[in-house]
Amino acid sequence: MLKIGDQIPPGTLQEFVDVEGGVCSVGPNAIDVSAATAGKTIALFALPGAFTPTCSAQHVPGYIAQAEALKAAGVDEIWCVSVNDVFVMGAWGRDLAASGKVRMMADGSADFTKATGLTLDLTARGMGLRSQRYSMLLVNGQVKTLNVEAAGKFEVSDATTMLAQATAR
Repeated sequence: MLKIGDQIPPGTLQEFVDVEGGVCSVGPNAIDVSAATAGKTIALFALPGAFTPTCSAQHVPGYIAQAEALKAAGVDEIWCVSVNDVFVMGAWGRDLAASGKVRMMADGSADFTKATGLTLDLTARGMGLRSQRYSMLLVNGQVKTLNVEAAGKFEVSDATTMLAQATAR
């Protein structure tokens, strides 16, 4: 399992954006994790699934609400990672008005999640292999903080905890 001090594993995530800008065109865009984290401070949080109760009602909205404060604390970008396809993540981002605040990153085949060692098997609940709920602060691709939730909990991976960690560094 990934731990503090490790480099984020290499891999590719997918992002769907509605408006062209910078290097992102409309439609699915492959994001090379190593290249996209180089030279940046990233608040990355991951969760079991798009449109699920805790994720939609608390986790993502908390990061959207704290986006400006996190940026003021030195965070360049906020990433939400979930084992869903890029179109679902794009629709979820639109539904939550995340554009410009939180980048909604799809890990469709769970390859990135497997590389972190932070998988969650929800096969018995009909959801297959997913990501555990966690957050981490990355500086130049290195894990500076890592907050992994206990099963069924939402206590340490929230935006308020991340803001305190980003401010303290």
